[in-house]
Amino acid sequence: MLTDNLKHINQEILLACEKAQRSVSDVTMIAVTKSVESQTAKELAKLGVVNMAENRVDKLLEKKMALKDFSVIKWHLIGNLQRRKVKLVINEIDYFHALDSFKLAEEIQKRAEKEISCFVEVNITGEESKHGFKPAEVLPFVQEIAEFDKIKIIGLMTMAPLNASEKELHEVFSELKKLQCAISDQHLSNAPCTELSMGMSNDFPIAIEEGATFVRIGTAIFRGA
Repeated sequence: MLTDNLKHINQEILLACEKAQRSVSDVTMIAVTKSVESQTAKELAKLGVVNMAENRVDKLLEKKMALKDFSVIKWHLIGNLQRRKVKLVINEIDYFHALDSFKLAEEIQKRAEKEISCFVEVNITGEESKHGFKPAEVLPFVQEIAEFDKIKIIGLMTMAPLNASEKELHEVFSELKKLQCAISDQHLSNAPCTELSMGMSNDFPIAIEEGATFVRIGTAIFRGA
């Protein structure tokens, strides 16, 4: 079932890339393994999946330990990170997708022993239930942490509203793409900002059409598994 699901997802990624006249090599699929046990994550690794994500620190550390024999795996923390837990996880991950405050950046700078590839989380729609900077706050924040040599802002991340229409999805993802380009055009040494982490199981083809380079997929991989 995992094999079939991955094949279907890869086909959808290919079709979305063709529709947007993009290369499929520009899109990285991240398997979000939060809903499955380590054994299922191992099966994914055996099928060649090399990017895996968790939204909780304890679960990421647990899965990374269980899959220690798969050294090629890149680990992504995609959930919001409490400052008190930074020291536990920051040197165990390759990507952090939810940088959402200056104080969190300070703690990462203090605890990291290597440069961490980070996405700034952006709340495009202004929903109170979501974390992240307002679009107008992103560039000032990136400039404010310019001296933090342990943080590289490789891109921006957002989540679309639940039950959004296709039109709304296109608008949200397009807005993040415009913001990403505006920051990239600043040519800041700490923030190349060439990447976009957006799109999940229910909306990733639209996210790809609008420029996503990382899509975070869980449900669609494990459906029926």
